[in-house]
Amino acid sequence: MKVIILGASGLIGSHLLQLVLKDPNTLSVIALLRKPLSVSHPKLEQRILDFTDTTIFENAITAADVIFCCIGTTQKKVKGEKDAYRKIDYDIPVQAAKYAVAAGIQKYILVSAIGANAKSKNFYLQLKGEVEEAIAALPFEFLGIVQPSLLIGHRKEKRTGEKIAQLLMPVFNFLLLGSLARYKSIKAETVAKAMFKLSSAPLKGIQKFTYKEIRVLSDWIVSE
Repeated sequence: MKVIILGASGLIGSHLLQLVLKDPNTLSVIALLRKPLSVSHPKLEQRILDFTDTTIFENAITAADVIFCCIGTTQKKVKGEKDAYRKIDYDIPVQAAKYAVAAGIQKYILVSAIGANAKSKNFYLQLKGEVEEAIAALPFEFLGIVQPSLLIGHRKEKRTGEKIAQLLMPVFNFLLLGSLARYKSIKAETVAKAMFKLSSAPLKGIQKFTYKEIRVLSDWIVSE
C-alpha cells in the first residue's frame, strides 16, 4: 500500500503516521508538510511545500492507494481571521481531494467533526460541513469521513480551554447515552487506528463514522 498523509504533525496525524510506518503492508508513505518532522524512516518521504502554491501542491500528490487528511487549525493560530482559517481547513482538504482524483487515487479518508453541517450557524461546524460536501461531490471509490468529538491527547501547543475540557469530559462521557453517545470525547490515537483500518477495509461509496464506529474500528485493530 502506498499512502499520502496531510497533517502528519498533528494530534491525530502523528499517531496515524506511526501506524502506517509500522505496517508491513505499507510500501511507502508521503507526508505533505509545511515544516519537516523530526522523524526518519526508510518508508517515509517528507515533501515540504507551500500549500498556497497550487502547482507545487498538485505536483506533490502522486499515485497512491489512499490519502489521509488530518489537516486542521485553530482560531488562535490564525488570530481569529476566518479567511485564514478557511484557507487551511477548507482549501487544503478540498484541493488535495481534487488533485488526488487527478492522480488516480481511489480512497480519501478525512477527519471532520461531529455535528459538521454546511447549514450550521456555527462557523467551525459549517466549514467542516462544506468540506464534506465538496469532497463528497468528487468521484472517489471510497470516501471515509471520521467525525470525532473532543479529542484526548497531548498537543505540542498550549490550549488551556481544551485542556480543561479534556480533564472534565471523561466524567461527562458516562452521561452521554443513546444518540448523545456520539458526542463523547475520544483519544486521538483511537481515531488514528480507526482511519488506518478504513484504509484497508473493502468499503465503497461515502460513509461517515462517529464515536461508536470509531471505537469498533479501533478495537478491531487491537484484536487482530
